[in-house]
Amino acid sequence: MTHATAMIGSAPQQIGLDRSLLVECIQACVDCAQACTACADACLGEDTVAELTTCIRGDLDCADVCEATGRVLSRHTGYDPELTRAVVAACAQACRTCGDECERHASMHEHCKVCMEACRRCERACRAILQAIG
Repeated sequence: MTHATAMIGSAPQQIGLDRSLLVECIQACVDCAQACTACADACLGEDTVAELTTCIRGDLDCADVCEATGRVLSRHTGYDPELTRAVVAACAQACRTCGDECERHASMHEHCKVCMEACRRCERACRAILQAIG
């Protein structure tokens, strides 16, 4: 059992969302933030760093948005579905943008391929939460 599963399961508040979807999205956000941070760092170490500035910026933006989204999804007291929807939608977009940029470099840089996969997983998880929120 992950900490996210244990924490969501122990929340005294009524969550109103499928807990497994919620846990999957939180974990995907945390994982994606880490992958994006590591990808940006790896890009900075490449000989072609100048060609990777858009990728680096996208990685860092995506990491920040994913971290914030994971935190918002972890809180349920005083839940605001409109704010949650907006944050999750922004995360899905950040993941799509970053994933698309990393895909452009995935054949040359393994770290971009790994990051692209994390972004795609997080985007799918965010879209599932958006559908559940309604």
